[in-house]
Amino acid sequence: MGLLGRSLTMLVLGMMFFWLTGLRAQSTNGSSGSSARALDALLQDYAYRALSRPKTGTSYGGVVPSNLTGINITAMRLRSGSLWRHGVNMYNEFVIPTGVTEKPYVERLVLVYQNLGNWSMQYYPLTGYTYLAPVLGLLAYNASNLKATNLPELDIRASRDPISIRFSDVKSAPDGSVPKCVWFDLQGLANFSNVASGNVCTTIQQGHFSIVVESVAPVPPPVSPVVPPPPPISPPPSRGGRKTSTKVGIIVGSVLGGLLLLALLAILVVWAQKYKEKRKMHEMEKAADVGEALQMTSVGETKAPSATGTRTQPMLENEYVP
Repeated sequence: MGLLGRSLTMLVLGMMFFWLTGLRAQSTNGSSGSSARALDALLQDYAYRALSRPKTGTSYGGVVPSNLTGINITAMRLRSGSLWRHGVNMYNEFVIPTGVTEKPYVERLVLVYQNLGNWSMQYYPLTGYTYLAPVLGLLAYNASNLKATNLPELDIRASRDPISIRFSDVKSAPDGSVPKCVWFDLQGLANFSNVASGNVCTTIQQGHFSIVVESVAPVPPPVSPVVPPPPPISPPPSRGGRKTSTKVGIIVGSVLGGLLLLALLAILVVWAQKYKEKRKMHEMEKAADVGEALQMTSVGETKAPSATGTRTQPMLENEYVP
């Protein structure tokens, strides 16, 4: 790329950076991730500027723009085979073991180190957490052209032991809180893990790392409970009242019992009268059926009843002798 092309690319990157920086106060999580990616591209270019005549395995410090004072960057060029076989004993806070690979494969690569310092919360806001250490970044790029800008990151992974990050500038955690390692991937997603002894975090991938603790909300002052007034105590019922209630109950029970008895007696009297009438009617019917039967006598062609006894003979008056 010629000098003119490189100048135009830097101008575009610079304009994008300042535009994103101007909008940072009202950015959402998505826009914060975009500004962090723009920062990575800008820091890659300034880190590559330090590699004028680099020696393999030697770190070179880069100079950031004046408006990013507080951010530190370094660059180290390595052979892929050397990185796999030997790793890097100490690259600032990073300890890179053997067995680290990159995709896609390149013959040479550059590891760009970032220390965001007081810009950590700016580019990697984390709601509900407080940073105890600055955000540190480790990103890998192709080293075939040290004048290239806006390069895509290589995907490096530890296939054996993990990469260690030994944080040196760590604030004390508040009492009762537990520090956590946080890893931001290239999409800006946060992943948490436990902090090992000596403020050490581990990873198998590249990205940005720090130690955080959950923010402690201020404890509200204790509120004295409002004690309700005691309910009024009703006086116990007097013995005279109990006796009166007992007498009333007895009287009412007696009246109801008397009324019930009278009703039963009335029903019994009515039933006895009806029974007596039915019995008398039955006797009359029986007497009528048992009466003396009359003999039948033929009178011409007609039959009529006749008495069996003889009636008293009539006597004439003139036949009467005194």
